[in-house]
Amino acid sequence: MMKFVLKTFLVTLLFSVTFAFSASVSAPSGGPRGTTIEDFMPHPISSKEFNETWSYQFVFDNGTRAFVNYAILYVPGSGTKLGCDMTFWNFKGKTYTVGRQYPPERLKTDKSTATLNIKNEYKMEHKPGKGHHVLFSADKDGKYLLDVTFESAEPGKTLGNGVWTVGTAKMGQYIHIPYGRVTGKIAYNEDTITVKGYAYMDQIWQTVQATDIAARSVNFSTNARSPLFAGRISLTSDGNLVGYALYNGPEGSKVVKPKVIKDDTSIYNGKGFPKGNLSIEWQDDTPTLQFPANKTYQKASILDKIDGWFAKKAFKATAGEVFFYRGRSDGSHGKKIDWCVTGAK
Repeated sequence: MMKFVLKTFLVTLLFSVTFAFSASVSAPSGGPRGTTIEDFMPHPISSKEFNETWSYQFVFDNGTRAFVNYAILYVPGSGTKLGCDMTFWNFKGKTYTVGRQYPPERLKTDKSTATLNIKNEYKMEHKPGKGHHVLFSADKDGKYLLDVTFESAEPGKTLGNGVWTVGTAKMGQYIHIPYGRVTGKIAYNEDTITVKGYAYMDQIWQTVQATDIAARSVNFSTNARSPLFAGRISLTSDGNLVGYALYNGPEGSKVVKPKVIKDDTSIYNGKGFPKGNLSIEWQDDTPTLQFPANKTYQKASILDKIDGWFAKKAFKATAGEVFFYRGRSDGSHGKKIDWCVTGAK
């Protein structure tokens, strides 16, 4: 049972979406619109394997980064669970990771205040935007704390009803905060740091397990509100593209959909990690986004979250190994791009 729990918890929290077999892809119906409290609140559990993830990437001015995920997930043999995980990168030169799991009844929601609360230890409070508050506090192999509030935020957007169709599965995607300035504090054990920086936040729900749909995922955000690229694009095993991004240029902010992704001059099929400059071309006249994706500051593995030699061996034998290649590069739009490419090696 433990190996199934580990597989579902860790991969569901951190993977984006595309089918591992050939499947038709349909974009959401309707045009761009602003995200709402209804988008942000948990969606109805509409299938046995339904899962939903709220993801944050915090880039602090002192060089530390924090990756935070809250999730409703399906665990084979155990049913629906809550998952929370966080990674500190470059917390005074070191990296720390923690993951926790709870029964679903621990999640308390309040639509009137746009609050999701787990044990008063993990919170997302107020509609994503200015004033949105994020709390993550865990005590497991060390004491972890992230307590930050958005002082400003660019408006979030989605497409139509927000729902992509991939084969027979459904996936909702909402970029709630493409860029926002945050302030607060982070801590590991008794070491507390006051921080300022920027953050990106999105949300995805799926009617099937993420491990059944994901081949490769590219997540990116910009360290400035203009010009800005921020979004999440995934590739199916047969090269179809799922997802969208926001571009904020001279004429304002708009939703853009990918037309093709290239690794240097070749079409990127997602079957391996990029080896050169990653270029994303869009379906309209939005400038191509290009950045080096072969220079990483961190190569993280799902196995890094698993304690014990035997547990690591068991997980790798049953689920394989999924890596997260993270980096910061000069983007073709003249700003720094913080990016993560996720997939099997």
